[in-house]
Amino acid sequence: MAAVSSVCAKQPAQSKGISAQLHPPAMVTFGLNALYGRKKSKSDDTLWVGNWNAQNARDLMNYTVSKGYKIESYELGNELCASGVSAKVTAEQYAKDIVELKNVVKELHPDPSSQPKVLGPAGFFDKKWFSTFLENSGQDVVDGLTHHIYNLGPGNDRSLIDKVQDPFYLSQIAQTFKDISDIVKNFGPWSGAWVGESGGAYNSGGKDVSRTFVNGFCALMWHRLMGKNVLSATHNGSPYLRAYSHCSRDKPGITLLLINMSNSTTFEVSVANDENLYPDNMKCNGGMQREEYHLTPECGNLQSDVLLLNGTPLKLTESLDIPSINPELVDASSPIKVSPDSIVFVTLIGFNAPACA
Repeated sequence: MAAVSSVCAKQPAQSKGISAQLHPPAMVTFGLNALYGRKKSKSDDTLWVGNWNAQNARDLMNYTVSKGYKIESYELGNELCASGVSAKVTAEQYAKDIVELKNVVKELHPDPSSQPKVLGPAGFFDKKWFSTFLENSGQDVVDGLTHHIYNLGPGNDRSLIDKVQDPFYLSQIAQTFKDISDIVKNFGPWSGAWVGESGGAYNSGGKDVSRTFVNGFCALMWHRLMGKNVLSATHNGSPYLRAYSHCSRDKPGITLLLINMSNSTTFEVSVANDENLYPDNMKCNGGMQREEYHLTPECGNLQSDVLLLNGTPLKLTESLDIPSINPELVDASSPIKVSPDSIVFVTLIGFNAPACA
């Protein structure tokens, strides 16, 4: 039995399913051509040298300003850092160019409250390159230090399906997140570490893997249940059980995401609040309920593209609308059962988390 953060609290006996919801307008960001104005080095055909020409970016910004468009951010280039992918720029030169971008943004958007963010370098993490870039770009220039994650490798890797089921392999990327957070702390505390691009396996993913149950956790339900505030969720069970927690999106309390990567073990999860791990009244009274959404593959086939919600296939309606997504109401005093090869969202409406107040 594993324990994850939460407390027993009174919850309503009735609950409605998730229906279509109105969302705020999309935030627009532009990726800018960072090679504009440069030329290839004579000694290295992947290295581009010379200063970036900001005129094209300036013209784009002038147009958006004239139309009154709200732009969230501008990102300079794509995968040009360190060894690059098919082209690269030195950290010192890129720092000089992003300062130029920042100056253009400030000139054309003088009001700090509506000023678009400046992002970069939009590439794969390299400790030395990223550190040098932040040191040379200076304070308050880069708003988001963006990096790309494709930790599953190429999509045509025959071992791809094994990688996505191996918690030890998947956990290796944690060191990258730690390293980039340390760099932001030491060299750019005014900035923040952003994952600007991520797709698991690059080159459009893997055939019969990336589009199937084994590689997903149902993004639709993630966006409808999980709020923006991320909570710390830990457990003392097997590494094959993944646990995540956010403030709930549209309800008070929190929502847990539990992923069972084992093909043979059922986990029973009890929930406890870190601020009061062993309260005297830990047992909930009868009648309190929580909402559970259990996702499994059709016929137990991990490579199925049909997802079952609480045993019922999720399919578009005859009018091609998203179907109602209804939870199971479960006695809150019982442990959460996470079956082998399954994904479970659990909403605890009465959970008292200060971050969600």
